[in-house]
Amino acid sequence: MTGATGSDLVLVDSSGWLEVLTGGSKAEKFHPFLSREDRLLVPAIVIYEVFKKLLSMGGTVADRFLSHAYRCRVAELDAGLATAGAMASLEHRLAMADAIIYATALVYSARLVTGDSAFKGLPGVTLI
Repeated sequence: MTGATGSDLVLVDSSGWLEVLTGGSKAEKFHPFLSREDRLLVPAIVIYEVFKKLLSMGGTVADRFLSHAYRCRVAELDAGLATAGAMASLEHRLAMADAIIYATALVYSARLVTGDSAFKGLPGVTLI
């Protein structure tokens, strides 16, 4: 998959956002997934991770990120996602944030696009 097609919902994890926002070596590969705000799902935990990292680097890119993320479909972390995340963590041996991100993609039927090898081989994941 090279970009969202049809009415596909896409979740780009923190690694993808950071690649694009910091000009990383994989930025061009992630950019098409971030360009369609109407199809982009952003979990609250991704907002936390990316905003924290960008704030620590200084500059106004953190504010630009929030502006972009809030125009997308934001998935708030609730008890249902927390429970699904715990189950995903145990089933796939994922760290807490990764498990919540993966569970969010599953609950919303979104394709997870990531550069994080922790998701390698999981259904519904595009690894860049």
